[in-house]
Amino acid sequence: MKRTLLLLFAVTCCVISVVVQAVLAGGVDAPNEFKVRLDTSKGVIVIAVHRAWAPNGVDRFYELVTSGYYDEARFFRIRKGTWAQFGIAADPNVAQAWRTKAIPDDPWKGVSNQRGTVAFAFKDPNGRTTQVFINLKDNSETHDREPFIVFGEVVEGMKVADSLYAEYGESAGGGIRAGKQDPVFEGGNEYLKKNFPLLDYITRACVEVSNVDCQR
Repeated sequence: MKRTLLLLFAVTCCVISVVVQAVLAGGVDAPNEFKVRLDTSKGVIVIAVHRAWAPNGVDRFYELVTSGYYDEARFFRIRKGTWAQFGIAADPNVAQAWRTKAIPDDPWKGVSNQRGTVAFAFKDPNGRTTQVFINLKDNSETHDREPFIVFGEVVEGMKVADSLYAEYGESAGGGIRAGKQDPVFEGGNEYLKKNFPLLDYITRACVEVSNVDCQR
């Protein structure tokens, strides 16, 4: 009887653990392979997404894209020739609602932060939420050590990514770790348009179903 109770307790703990992980990850299972098209103010960028590289990250990215989270979002942090970061929603109410919805870390699968790869930005372990960056050069020497887990790669539009307005540098919010993003989360696009009017932006993000069509 005691052994049976211990077994039931162990099984229950395992089930609870799985449920908690699913909740933290958002509970959305993305396709194993898909493409996301970012229609931007400079042109089209297409990202091939691979769930095997980072299941939790891909599920979250898929959820954000299909919910329209990235529409009208600014590329608010660009270090020219190094990276381009986006992922704070245009609507500050939406941005703040998602700000603390972190997902569990994905294990390192050996996919380096080479030019054109895409990964989530984060500050703390198990702290990825909505902010994503495109590597504009090979950043593997610095980024693989963290590690920033790559979940996709740009397969069309790297010249567009390279051309995104970069002269504001870190001043339009900067990185998560700098702790200066509050004005962006509180003011959204209204704040960015007023203070950083030249920032490029995503007009629409969607999952490609063909070369000429997208879906939410």
